[in-house]
Amino acid sequence: MGKRDELIERYADDLKNKCGMTPDMDLLTKVTIGCGPAIYNADASTVSGSDKEELETVKNNFLIKKLGLSDGPQLMEAINSVIETYGKSERNKYRAVVYYMLTKHFGKESAYA
Repeated sequence: MGKRDELIERYADDLKNKCGMTPDMDLLTKVTIGCGPAIYNADASTVSGSDKEELETVKNNFLIKKLGLSDGPQLMEAINSVIETYGKSERNKYRAVVYYMLTKHFGKESAYA
């Protein structure tokens, strides 16, 4: 099993056990691949739920650029909702898991088709 496959398993485990979701493995794999080399970097592979700049980056680079959503308060509300679901006290909020939940939240699976 390759490093990426191990990470995808870890992300699926987080979705099941920390977020109470049954992951769509095909979509999770595509989201993980979409994160590129960031998944292998300890700092870049996680999202800091308390860092406003980090959350703005998720909003601008992922929700607006990747998913093609229009800017508005609903974007930050969705990000905060995902962080809440993942658990504010959870130290490692994996970027791929956060992106996966945001993709599901907005029904934008087609961005990965």
